[in-house]
Amino acid sequence: MLGIPEQQRAEAAETSTAEASTADLVKQASEQISHLVREELRLAQLEMRQKGKRAGSGIGMFGVAAVVALSGVGALVAGLVLLLALVLPAWGAALIVAGALLVIAGVLASIGGQQLKRATPLKPEETLNSVQADMTAIRERAR
Repeated sequence: MLGIPEQQRAEAAETSTAEASTADLVKQASEQISHLVREELRLAQLEMRQKGKRAGSGIGMFGVAAVVALSGVGALVAGLVLLLALVLPAWGAALIVAGALLVIAGVLASIGGQQLKRATPLKPEETLNSVQADMTAIRERAR
């Protein structure tokens, strides 16, 4: 038709289809990356929300446990002072028990500090690993 050989018309149709396909592929890839980023952000929010709930619950329970333990320790300290007061003057018994408690408090504070260092940084590690895996997969497919 119109003096254009059949083979040239077929090649022109293939070229325009290939160009449209490339444009469609680029558009589709852009949409998929955008969707992937939004999903990863949602995952990070969910993960941080779950960690926050667990941390809040744990801190609350720890606080209640500390109050109860403080009452128990107070009674125990009084008992120890009274027990030592049978052998020593009351002031000497109180000083010995106070010194022992301060040593125990120092050891516990040291252990607590080590635990806090191990707990940080607070970041959504699963999400970060997932994003890194996604980026690696995208780079590999781009090649």
